[in-house]
Amino acid sequence: MRINIFSYVKIYRPSVLSLYSERRVNRSTPMPKPRIKTMEELSVAIGVSRPTLSRFFQDPTLVKANTVERIERGLTQVEYVPNFFATRLNRKSTGMIGVIIPYLNDLFFTKLLQSVEEAAMRAGLTVITQCSHSDPAIEARAAETFMSMNVDGALVAPLGDHSDQAVQLRLKSRLPFVLMDSRPTTMPNVDFVGTNHIQSTGLMTEYLCRVGEPPAFLAMPRVNFNALEREAAYIAQMEKLGFEPEVLGTESVSDSAHFEEHGEAILDAEFAHGRLTDRSILCVNDRVAIGAIRAAARHGLTPGRGAKGGLRIAGHDDYPLCPYLNPALTTVAQNTDAIGKKAVSRLLQMIRGEVSGDTPEITLFDGELKLRESA
Repeated sequence: MRINIFSYVKIYRPSVLSLYSERRVNRSTPMPKPRIKTMEELSVAIGVSRPTLSRFFQDPTLVKANTVERIERGLTQVEYVPNFFATRLNRKSTGMIGVIIPYLNDLFFTKLLQSVEEAAMRAGLTVITQCSHSDPAIEARAAETFMSMNVDGALVAPLGDHSDQAVQLRLKSRLPFVLMDSRPTTMPNVDFVGTNHIQSTGLMTEYLCRVGEPPAFLAMPRVNFNALEREAAYIAQMEKLGFEPEVLGTESVSDSAHFEEHGEAILDAEFAHGRLTDRSILCVNDRVAIGAIRAAARHGLTPGRGAKGGLRIAGHDDYPLCPYLNPALTTVAQNTDAIGKKAVSRLLQMIRGEVSGDTPEITLFDGELKLRESA
């Protein structure tokens, strides 16, 4: 009698799961679970169709209850991780939002990103983060990546007016899109969530004028929108209080200088010439202030409310390291929790089609004074 070997194999070949169960019975030591690489292999192992598995991974409620139980029971007996992107290809919503931040080494953006991720997770969303590394070309590429991934929406902390406007406009035309932290003048028609810098900088300027000599403003090169807004707010508040504004540090000390290096270099030169040693100095942000405190230490100066000589140094943002500097830095805290939550909330409204009209929504949160030793 002739036997068709292919029919024989088809009839008598044991399944992956039955082999696994049999080997567990015959051995006292648990065997490693069979590794399944593709959904096609998983379909054979569990004994359900490939389309049924696909529906299960998209939304278990689309599959009959007894089939769901069978699939879940089968998944406990194999090692299988579904392809994250493949399970979202045919969905109307990918359940993903993109976030672009300008710096990875800035703990302010770490705090902001944490707030965004926590709010997104509560809404059942997955966050895909890209960093522009202070480069407009990289920022543009990140936006293009999000468009190619069909994310449901994007949150962008932009570099400033030198961001690629054409790419940002394309992003806005393709996806729900919200700016946070910084609002370039080139994108006035995009929803924005950030800090009220007029209030926050004015608050610190008024405090320094009240407790000591009117402050000078240690700025930074004029490429950052927030820095420009804070500088303008300082000038306006000084004039309102009847004092002459004094701004320094608007020119870059070198092409490679970062915030801390910039603050240190500017004040090192001032202190070396005997200037500003008994003044209040309001720094454009905390990282610049960290450099300023280092410059003071180098010249034997101790800024602070209780120190002799009158030197005071203050910042803006409430960088996480501020309480641990020596002296601890007086600053204005941005409400990163509120900014992150509101940005995600607004983006969800846009994704769900709950926003009407073309007028952008601008949400600004007030800053909070944090009084510490440095001023």
